[in-house]
Amino acid sequence: TFQFQMPKQKAPRKQLKSYKLKHINKSIQEGDAVLMRSSEPGKPSYVARVEAIETDARGSHAKVRVRWYYRPEESIGGRRQFHGAKEVFLSDHFDFQSADTIEGKCKVHSFSSYTKLDSVGNDDFFCRFEYNSTTGAFDPDRVTVFCKCEMPYNPDDLMVQCEECSEWNNNRGS
Repeated sequence: TFQFQMPKQKAPRKQLKSYKLKHINKSIQEGDAVLMRSSEPGKPSYVARVEAIETDARGSHAKVRVRWYYRPEESIGGRRQFHGAKEVFLSDHFDFQSADTIEGKCKVHSFSSYTKLDSVGNDDFFCRFEYNSTTGAFDPDRVTVFCKCEMPYNPDDLMVQCEECSEWNNNRGS
């Protein structure tokens, strides 16, 4: 005999503008940068931007649609000399994750606002590139270079301006 099964009805999901994370006692909303727990012990938290928040009909379980930020070592080219310690790239990689994996909020600054911070906290990052996770391409694909080494500016390096030629040099003695 042939049995016909009705497809299971998916519980309706509700889009939320903000959501209270009880486990960290903070509210998140679309556009927030968050730290997400890595599944691998000892790995740093992932950085992501909340694109959307939805919950099941009862409101008991929230999911977040995130757009991942990649660290330089997670990109195809790897970490380069000019990448700052707190640099991340906004990728084209989106995912749905349980809101329970959010460890906290963080701040991803523009490059120029990051360089003007009086002090950089643990939860401060900066982004100057968008990153295509399939091709490894960066946008913009070029940035201003400084110094005799012709490298982009790394905000972690002390740059010194020569009084005679006004050329900027990093403090590595190049």
